[in-house]
Amino acid sequence: MIALLLGACDVREEKIEFKPVRFAEIPGWESDDHAAAFGALLKSCRKIKAPNTACEAALKLGDGMDRETARAFFETHYLPHAVKGGEKGFVTGYYEPEVKGARQRGGEFTVPVYARPGDLITLKPDDERARFNGEITGLRETTDGPKPYYTRGEIDGGALDGRGLELLYLDDPVELFFMQVQGSGRVRLEDGKAVRLGFAAKNGHPYTSIGKRLVEMGEGKPADLTMQGVKAWLRADPERARKLMHQNKSYVFFREIDGDGPIGAQGVALTPERSLAIDTEYHRLGLPVFVAAPDLTAPDGTKFRRLMVAQDVGSAIRGPERGDIYWGSGEAAGDIAGRTRHAAKFTVLLPK
Repeated sequence: MIALLLGACDVREEKIEFKPVRFAEIPGWESDDHAAAFGALLKSCRKIKAPNTACEAALKLGDGMDRETARAFFETHYLPHAVKGGEKGFVTGYYEPEVKGARQRGGEFTVPVYARPGDLITLKPDDERARFNGEITGLRETTDGPKPYYTRGEIDGGALDGRGLELLYLDDPVELFFMQVQGSGRVRLEDGKAVRLGFAAKNGHPYTSIGKRLVEMGEGKPADLTMQGVKAWLRADPERARKLMHQNKSYVFFREIDGDGPIGAQGVALTPERSLAIDTEYHRLGLPVFVAAPDLTAPDGTKFRRLMVAQDVGSAIRGPERGDIYWGSGEAAGDIAGRTRHAAKFTVLLPK
């Protein structure tokens, strides 16, 4: 997530206020493909266990919805509300990277991808990691009592060696770092097969933005530090890259995923351009949110005006009108994700 690279506004204790609006007042509402949003919503509804009238109606309608029927569904079961006051709306982007890897260590493949360690004690729910990003939320038991879990530097230094936690090996520590930033990845093995990895846990240390560190070091302005630019800076000097990445003590562990993915914090497969990472202090997962970012151009060449579904979270997604757009898998998705830093307006659809 590019938000994680460049940091985020520290917006805590901010109340959220809603202003009721009419669907006709939402720019781009009528022209959107509501059937695509309905498909994403169905994934959430199949996961939600609490009684939910809108979801019950959606599940009865099922798959294969056409655009007009889907639009009528949303207008029948939800009431639109604009986020009132608060911070200026802002969206960033993330994606599922595709990288090279191997099952066994050897040759160029020497960078381990670790599974969740058995001695990691997670103190806060993973879907609220943005809310508690400033705290230590991961511990390990020692003979002297609980201590913070190993940092990125300690893990890179061998703290987990010999425990059989290696899932795969990559050929580039920078790619591992960015896969951890994104929270998922597809690893292409030497035989051509692909392994999908998803977020399993983090070590519980606060996330530190290396992009923000680069700005403080005088290495560029925030607007110039795209994901591609940060990668180039890191690869130019492996030793300085290692030191900078270690300033981010946070470390993500992975698990292998069979089937569709990547999997968001709600536990459902994400949908490109329809899944949104939000701050669960202000919005609950599974809620439809219409995102209008007039200066952001979608892959189809239109202004980004999409009905999305809150299905994920991120450590830097903090605030009532702050989101991370999931763009999909691969290089093209990564390119637009790395460039997504745009003002946006949220209209939240609340169930009647």
